[in-house]
Amino acid sequence: MQLHKNRRIFLSTIMAGASAPLVIAQQKTSRKKEESEEQVSPAEDLMREHGVLKRVLLIYREAVRRIDAHQDFPPDALADSAKLIRRFVENYHEKLEEDYLFPRFRKANRLVELVDTLNSQHQKGRILTDRTIQLASASGLKDVGQRAKLRESLDLFVRMYEPHEAREDTVLFPEFRKIVSRHEYDSLGEDFEKKEDQLFGGEGFEKNVDAVAAIEKRLGLYDLAQFTPQV
Repeated sequence: MQLHKNRRIFLSTIMAGASAPLVIAQQKTSRKKEESEEQVSPAEDLMREHGVLKRVLLIYREAVRRIDAHQDFPPDALADSAKLIRRFVENYHEKLEEDYLFPRFRKANRLVELVDTLNSQHQKGRILTDRTIQLASASGLKDVGQRAKLRESLDLFVRMYEPHEAREDTVLFPEFRKIVSRHEYDSLGEDFEKKEDQLFGGEGFEKNVDAVAAIEKRLGLYDLAQFTPQV
């Protein structure tokens, strides 16, 4: 009886030992799959950052509407929106495009005219952001002339960046995947992540989404249901 018991223990030990490498291999495969799913591609990274830009454009549109309707709004909320554009869009997102995408398109001689236009619009956008930061103040909103200049700056910014980001999402970013190797494309995703961590200390995208959401709440724009038409 004891012999049979020992034999069963011995066989169980062998089977457990034999299955251990398989379990480890499955765990490694699972971890790799999870890491692969969590990794954001360069194009996806840039496009979701455009989502933050779009939400600021909504804030700018609302500010223009209130100026036209002679309605008050907190100027610091608008100033904070412009500073978010400066910090996240111009100093980070656009710098990625200017340093990593635009040179590769020029080298490949692809979409050069589009790239030149996009780059020029980046420079114009920074001028408009400077104006918005300067004019978005309580004293600026009280002055008729400065209020008009602020409205013009916001309107010009929205008018330029709506087609700007749409052209990047539908033309530039899809084409970028075709002019670089798979390895280079994947490496750029890691480079983008490092840049984000350097500037924002990790979770930069999430932090800026939270920042724009907080501004939307101050202006009463956060509730998505309010934009549903009554039809």
